[in-house]
Amino acid sequence: MTALFSVGFPTGMEGLTYPIPFSNPEDLVRIAQRAEALGYHSVWGNDHMTTQHYVRSEFPVPPRFWEPLVTYAYLAAHTKTLRFGTGVLVLPMRRDIVVTAKQIVTLDHLSNGRLEIGVGIGAYREEFEALNPNAKVHRGDMVAEGVEALRLLFSEREASFDGKFYKFKDVELFPKPKQPRLPIYFGGNNQAHLQRTALSGDGWIPAAMPQPTLRRMVSELKDMTEAAGRNFSELQIAPQYIVHVGSDEDKAVARFRQSQMYKHLQSLKKSTLKGQASINPEDVNLVGSVETVIARATALREAGVTHFLGLFFAANSVSELLDQMQLFAEDVRPKIS
Repeated sequence: MTALFSVGFPTGMEGLTYPIPFSNPEDLVRIAQRAEALGYHSVWGNDHMTTQHYVRSEFPVPPRFWEPLVTYAYLAAHTKTLRFGTGVLVLPMRRDIVVTAKQIVTLDHLSNGRLEIGVGIGAYREEFEALNPNAKVHRGDMVAEGVEALRLLFSEREASFDGKFYKFKDVELFPKPKQPRLPIYFGGNNQAHLQRTALSGDGWIPAAMPQPTLRRMVSELKDMTEAAGRNFSELQIAPQYIVHVGSDEDKAVARFRQSQMYKHLQSLKKSTLKGQASINPEDVNLVGSVETVIARATALREAGVTHFLGLFFAANSVSELLDQMQLFAEDVRPKIS
């Protein structure tokens, strides 16, 4: 199977992985069209509703967080073949699952079947609590139940659901998705996400995971999937990695450490990447010379990666992002089978 390569898209990244300001609507079109021209499979944007505490303390002005589904409806009209993915859509922040399902189905049709959905709990619990003050819920369980409800709405003529977090009765959601099976990926490094993927997912999206850990967890996912009576070869192993490529190893690493992306990874060591607090991010991600990045990507392929989903290019400007996308597409991607 030939590897797929996709681009992390700045829907909700100002102040996090990119400076403020970074991408206006015109820039979003430029990035999407360049990704399509360079032959990337898809773009994957994240989902934020309010500003994180550490971003507020660092920047005097708030970031612009573009809602991904609406953004993709706009970009679908400006592209032809590029696919669109959510990396990830934070279901716990979207309490009305029927409205979410209707938005997803509408976008699948308006994009002519070019939509893929990654779901997860979100990196910052503070965002969930801002939208749901005093709510005491297990967000992982909420994501699993949300996907169950979505699958029901996507398949049944008349759907009813009586869950712990989501409830609806006699809903006729029509049209159904344009794709016979709209892909849904579970995002997260936690062991629980493996079981959710094995039971009902089309792919797994871990983030910045060391190669030995990834290899071990892919093996575990294979066992879980087969135990669930499903075909493991039909799943996408689709991790997200940071990319910064240069002709010189030391200069590439130094430039990466000057990026807002590097600051973001440091903040995640308190949440989704807390298990990697002692690891330098440039040693895990695709950062360094062309030769270094090719070697690491090849090792990740051997560990089981099928889709380099949402390669998040470390850049402090849109022009630098576009240059990195081109450098990777021309000098690295052809060397990875």
